[in-house]
Amino acid sequence: MTGTQHAISLDSTGSNSVGLSPEGIAQLNEAYAPLDFEARIRRLYRDFVPQRIMVTSSFAATSAYFLHIISRIRPEQKIFFINTGFHFVKTLEYRDYLIELFKLRVEDIRPDAHHFRYAQKERLYETDPDLCCAVNKVQPLEAAKEGVDIWVSSLMRWQTEHRAELHIFEERRGLVKFNPMIDVTREQRDAYIRDHNLPFHPLVAEGYASIGCSHCTVKGEGRSGRWQGKPKTECGLHL
Repeated sequence: MTGTQHAISLDSTGSNSVGLSPEGIAQLNEAYAPLDFEARIRRLYRDFVPQRIMVTSSFAATSAYFLHIISRIRPEQKIFFINTGFHFVKTLEYRDYLIELFKLRVEDIRPDAHHFRYAQKERLYETDPDLCCAVNKVQPLEAAKEGVDIWVSSLMRWQTEHRAELHIFEERRGLVKFNPMIDVTREQRDAYIRDHNLPFHPLVAEGYASIGCSHCTVKGEGRSGRWQGKPKTECGLHL
C-alpha cells in the first residue's frame, strides 16, 4: 500500500495478499463510495502499488467503457484476457480492435492444453458447464495471481442477483477484489460509450446483451442468454 496507510487505519490482520482486515476493507468501501468510476481508478493507483494491480477483461459488451478509462489513466497497465478457446470469432476481433484503438497491453491467459482438449472432447459446456468454466477460466486465472494484491474487474450490480450484493472492495480468492463500476447503471455505461464514440461489441447489435463463450451464449436481454436452460448465472470467477 501507499497512500491508503495514511488515510485509513488498518490492522493488517487479513488473510488476503495485502493483509487487509475486514474492518480495513469496510473502511476502503466507505472512502471510495462517494467517488465516481474514474475517480476510484485514479485513487486506487495512488493507494496501492500499481505494479501489483491486476486488471481482467472479457472484451464483451461493457469492455470499451472500462478499458477506455483505464488506458487513459495508466496506459502501461497490463490487461489479462482469459482465452478459453471457445470465444466467438467476433470477440477475438473486438479484442484486437480495442487493443489497437486504445494501445492496450493485453496478455492472453489460456487453460491447460490437456484440460482444454478434455473439455472439448467431452463437450463439458453441455454436460458439466461448471467444470468447463473451472478448468478453462478459473484455473488459468489462478496462475496469473502471483505477485498481485488487487484484482480489478468491471462487474455491475444490475447484471445479476449475485452481483447486486457486491461491494466496491471485497476479498476473493486471497486477493482484494476491486469493483469500481459496481454501482454504474446500464444507462450510464451506454451514455459514456455514445458520448465518447466508443464501439460496442459487434454482437450487441445482433441481440446479445451478455457475451461469453460461443457454446454457452445465445441472444437475450441481461444475462438471459448465458447458460440458457440452466440455473447457472456466473462462470465462477467472481464467486
